[in-house]
Amino acid sequence: MDYPSKIDPRLCVVCRGGKYLCGLAYCPIVVKSSIYSRLEGLENRTVIEGSTPPSVFIGKTGYPKVRAGPVAPPLIGDTSIFDYPETWLNMKLEDILNYRFSMIRGYKLFNITDIYNRDLQALQELTLSFRPIDIEIEMEKPVGRKILLDEHVPPLGPSSPYRRLFINSNPNIPRQAEKAYYDTGLKANEAVIYLYTSGLPVSYIQKVLSVGALGSGKNRRLVPTRWSITAVDDVISKYLLSKIKQYAEIDGIYVYILNVHLNLFMGILMPREWSYEWGEAWFPGSTWNPAPYGQVYVETDWELHMGRKTYASTGGCYYAARLAVAEHLYKIKRQATVILWREIYPGFNIPIGVWFVRESVRKMFSQNPYRVDSLQEAFDIINKHSRIGVHRWILSSKLISYLRSQRRIEDWVVKPK
Repeated sequence: MDYPSKIDPRLCVVCRGGKYLCGLAYCPIVVKSSIYSRLEGLENRTVIEGSTPPSVFIGKTGYPKVRAGPVAPPLIGDTSIFDYPETWLNMKLEDILNYRFSMIRGYKLFNITDIYNRDLQALQELTLSFRPIDIEIEMEKPVGRKILLDEHVPPLGPSSPYRRLFINSNPNIPRQAEKAYYDTGLKANEAVIYLYTSGLPVSYIQKVLSVGALGSGKNRRLVPTRWSITAVDDVISKYLLSKIKQYAEIDGIYVYILNVHLNLFMGILMPREWSYEWGEAWFPGSTWNPAPYGQVYVETDWELHMGRKTYASTGGCYYAARLAVAEHLYKIKRQATVILWREIYPGFNIPIGVWFVRESVRKMFSQNPYRVDSLQEAFDIINKHSRIGVHRWILSSKLISYLRSQRRIEDWVVKPK
């Protein structure tokens, strides 16, 4: 994270990390200085002492042989916020990056079936804890400065292979997690649902699944972190939807809007049986459309009442958003046809993980919606907030095209912005 050479330093003098005059969603200078202050002096150290939130990381490169190991900042104390995305949305983005980039990864190479390996059982023990654990990681060589950025996983700091892991405090394991761990006859999907309905956070369940602590005995496997995140979102949302599809349709058309960290989230709920669309519009200068000039790229994917069998083209965000809307519909005991669209603006140019979508859509549905009498009114509201205009969204929408063909919804005419 070098100094952003394209930013006029004079803006930084005026802004001082508080006004975001450069147009970014975070201050790179604040992030850089915070990271270096935390990691200062670690370059030559091969022993890392810290409190893991708890956290582990399972890579996917080389599957079925993968890198797996503990993750911890060089800090002793209550570090739970470092790996608890359910609490992050109202924080400054640079504070989140500061936490994550100071998380140091140790890793060893394991086969995904080495579940009863002594080292992996130590990882399972610390991962099952719901409270931070003091650990000591003896590295094979000093940590570097290379950070991890991934579409699915929250950012992580530097890594190094490790020799030994010492757990220096007792884990605090929830009773439900302990039960699921020792129940080797319980299938992984059933265990995920059991932990979720017991009230444990989605992020916790994702980690427990990743280290192979769930599932029937012989079938337990390490699951790469990015896969476990989407798997848990998928399993829980399907469970909730199995209930939702038995409910009555929602009683009107509702529109939801949320602006957060240079992102716009828009949702329309309409009285029909369950169907769903997730769409993303990436502006030039955003994460996956990094060129400073050019066109906005819009991508959507969808499903009808029976769900889908193939992986969504829009990736893990599709499932993270679907979980959030399923939670909302389950809470109000209604089913609906749901359209969720997201616009990502210039300055939001760093991948921070699908947690951001899940938590943003959760927050959007916690707010009071607009209630309207027609889809035209719903589109008019969207048009007031959208930078590309609702007409562009409609042209890109596969679900709206399908609904039009069903001839059940009137007043589809929308003029270009």
